[in-house]
Amino acid sequence: MSASVTVIVPTFNERGNVAELVSRTAAALAGRDAEMLFVDDSTDDTMAEIARVSASAPLRVRGIHRDHNTAGLGGAVALGLAEANGDVCIVMDGDLQHPPELLPALLARYEEGGADIVAASRYIGGGDSAGLGTAVRFGVSKAATAVTKAMFLRRLWRSTDPMTGFFLVDRTRIDVDRLRPQGFKILLEILVRGGERHDLRIAEVPMAFGERRHGTSKASLRQGTTFLAHLARLRFGKMGLFALIGGFGAVANIGLMWLLTHLGMPYVPAAIIGAGATIIGNFVLQELFVFREERHDASRLWVRFAASVSFNSVEAALRIPVMALMVETWHISAVVATAISLVVAFFARFLFHALVVYAPRRRPSADAPDEPPVDTAALRVLKAIDAEAMRPGEL
Repeated sequence: MSASVTVIVPTFNERGNVAELVSRTAAALAGRDAEMLFVDDSTDDTMAEIARVSASAPLRVRGIHRDHNTAGLGGAVALGLAEANGDVCIVMDGDLQHPPELLPALLARYEEGGADIVAASRYIGGGDSAGLGTAVRFGVSKAATAVTKAMFLRRLWRSTDPMTGFFLVDRTRIDVDRLRPQGFKILLEILVRGGERHDLRIAEVPMAFGERRHGTSKASLRQGTTFLAHLARLRFGKMGLFALIGGFGAVANIGLMWLLTHLGMPYVPAAIIGAGATIIGNFVLQELFVFREERHDASRLWVRFAASVSFNSVEAALRIPVMALMVETWHISAVVATAISLVVAFFARFLFHALVVYAPRRRPSADAPDEPPVDTAALRVLKAIDAEAMRPGEL
């Protein structure tokens, strides 16, 4: 007897696709115990259309509407995995670019055994990526795939298309609670972080990627930036992403200082201006990408900003005289001295932000409201180092 199947479809303003998608999916899964679960973030009447279609659909159709678009499409899929009735879950888009007629092939390959995930690939024999449209989108897709595989060679070496959004997953083989998706690429998240022992077996079937019928593409520069940040978080952990942003800030700091000194400004005020600009820029990027989850339980925005700017200003006030001392005593370039001082300051900045700026606000226990917190400052430092620095995406 075949296992119960849940087809998870994240949607955003896909009203015009619902009826055809349900009809074709029902035909592809005829004779199986199956359901369709829409996880909807729409601002139109997509949910009303799902309810209308479900009344006469030949298979079970239900929908969950999210009031807040938490973690994008990946978050919708994670919710669908948690709420599915079947343990065999198939994820597909709601724009008809993923052909429902491929569902039997995914299930047949899974039922052969030896695979926890069966992905529909555009890049194996018989696959077709023409539905991507322009050569630019095709190039971006291939480049993103190459970069991703290079960063996770051991886990992704059997996958030709880890960025696909059309795949089957055995829910019993993954730890849904470990998933922290951001943006579109939920399969990558599952392959890298979802395995309880990081030994998920993947198989592939070829897919002809279709053309969009209704709606517009959700891909954007913002989604691309989110993907790169999430990739860094998966591979290197929070400290690595903090370092990446710090590296961008250091380059900006050095570049601005170089420009100002070449325009005739003395190097000390140039260093002060460069430090001020990058302190603010780094805070914005840390809010968006590094401590995105922690900020909801941390202090208010203005408190975080004040703490971050104050610490970095004090750090810069101490670092710049040290940089000047190196220039004057070691007779090295001011730019080189600045680079050295930025590297030395990195660990202090990370620990301060992790332990102070984004620390959860202390809430008294209901059982013991006057009980002091157990963690000492030293213990929190050790926990932060262990949790953030020693938890890379891949070992």
